[in-house]
Amino acid sequence: MKNSFRKICSLVLISVLFLILVACQDNDNDTSKDSNAEASGDETEPIEFTLFDSDSNGDWEDMESPIGQKIKEDTGVTIKPEFDIDGGQQKIPLMASSGEYPDFILPKDNASMLVEAGALIDLTDLIEEHAPNLQEMLGEDINRMKWSEDDPSIYIIPNSAIDNEPLYPGYGALLQHEVVQELGYPEMETLDDFENAIKEYIDKYPEIDGKKTIGLTLQSDGWQMQSATLNSGFMMTGGSDDGEYYIDPETYEATLHYRRPEEKEVFRWYNHMNDEGLLDPESFVQKDEQYKEKLATGRAIATIAPDWMVNEAQDSLRDSGMYEKMYGMYPVTLSEEFKHHDYHSPGLQVGWGIGITVDNEDPVRAIKFLDYLVSEETQIMTNWGIEGEHYEVDEDGNRYLTDEQWDNRNNNKDFAKETGIGYNYQRFMPRYGDGVEDSTGQTYTLSTREQNIANQTDVEKEVLENYDAELWSDLYPSADEFDVKPWGAAYNIPIPGDSDLDVINQRMLDITMKRVPEAILAKPEEFDDIWNEFMQDLEEVGVEEAEEEYTQLIKDTVELWDQ
Repeated sequence: MKNSFRKICSLVLISVLFLILVACQDNDNDTSKDSNAEASGDETEPIEFTLFDSDSNGDWEDMESPIGQKIKEDTGVTIKPEFDIDGGQQKIPLMASSGEYPDFILPKDNASMLVEAGALIDLTDLIEEHAPNLQEMLGEDINRMKWSEDDPSIYIIPNSAIDNEPLYPGYGALLQHEVVQELGYPEMETLDDFENAIKEYIDKYPEIDGKKTIGLTLQSDGWQMQSATLNSGFMMTGGSDDGEYYIDPETYEATLHYRRPEEKEVFRWYNHMNDEGLLDPESFVQKDEQYKEKLATGRAIATIAPDWMVNEAQDSLRDSGMYEKMYGMYPVTLSEEFKHHDYHSPGLQVGWGIGITVDNEDPVRAIKFLDYLVSEETQIMTNWGIEGEHYEVDEDGNRYLTDEQWDNRNNNKDFAKETGIGYNYQRFMPRYGDGVEDSTGQTYTLSTREQNIANQTDVEKEVLENYDAELWSDLYPSADEFDVKPWGAAYNIPIPGDSDLDVINQRMLDITMKRVPEAILAKPEEFDDIWNEFMQDLEEVGVEEAEEEYTQLIKDTVELWDQ
């Protein structure tokens, strides 16, 4: 009894001490959240800020590059970062539990956890009083940064590209140049067109270098399957990328996109391709390295994926001089009634980005540093570099690169680390995207139409010319054919901490990752039964409730941003 009594007393004492600690921490947080805190007297006095980035960065150069040195010289700020390889999935919960934070944090999809823990300060007043460059860059879109209808604070500044008009499509059906050349440049608009080209080429060339020709290979390694094969469901049926949900543009109703009848037919097409022997039989067992190897050696003549997933293979083919084995990017859809929405703009993408934490002792200096990063001068510098070293200026004031400077950019694998140019510092704040012009009428980025054309191989130019295009983007419906999405990118909308939606979403994704490959690899006569079981599995874990809650989140977001 004495031992039990002592344990009870100890537990009571620990509980009291914990409550006192929490109360003290809350008081500290309230003090730290004062966005009007005084900045240090000298705005270029040396100061070090710690930073946690949920993404890895092999190019970080400890601010010793020419760009890093110039940033330190201009601001007095040294960034001491920690880059994660786990997306912050383990470390951010530990931070929230301990109540100890770096000065800056890029939490990716864990921002809600930090907001609930009281880890982030409201940046509204700081931006209004100390961030003129950010205000100019974002304009009225700053309203999109409000956290929620119940809490209109600004906790996260997005690190997405502003007004970006990429000159290379982000997603499509990829087919080797040699295939369309051999077949006389057939029409490439629907999945049937895509299939016919694959089949005809394999009939003519059943082997490549003594090995069986692989038709359509798919990426299935973990989350990459979601970005490639699973996303093709909405990409091929007139949907834009909103993650796992399709948002009705008129009603804002959210539907788990696999439940759309038209998407079922996309996955039935994969099933048909498998039955015809045109689908790589290793598609759902291969690892990322195997997938890339099949593309990089030219054995697989087709795939369906986002551009970034095949860049390494494209570069390898180019470096090997196998220009005809490189891939064109086509806006293929299920049928002609659908329009490819790759260029459907979400507007300013919010939710993911950078926040200033309650442990930052000089939030004014911190926001001024971030504002410096989005100034016109810094944006030009992080894209072009240092004048006279990384680029030149002609007598008319136009920036350009010499052949030697271009060669260094294109062929020096350590270019970013040696110079600091590119994503090293752009990752911390919003940045002007491709096509956006500075005050002199020149683009911030080096990705111009002329430069992209000049960088093409002769084979690529010939293929595009036969499709009446200069760039692959010319084949796609342009951004001005769509209204900017009033809800932004749905996958960026924060989910309330007291919601079970994240849990349900993960259960549904687990089911999907199992059922979709099963349906694709089944006998055609078994496809419908497996798909029906898939739909039933989703219902059992709460898909209808999830759709209802997600719909309300979309509607609340649209209403909040309209205020």
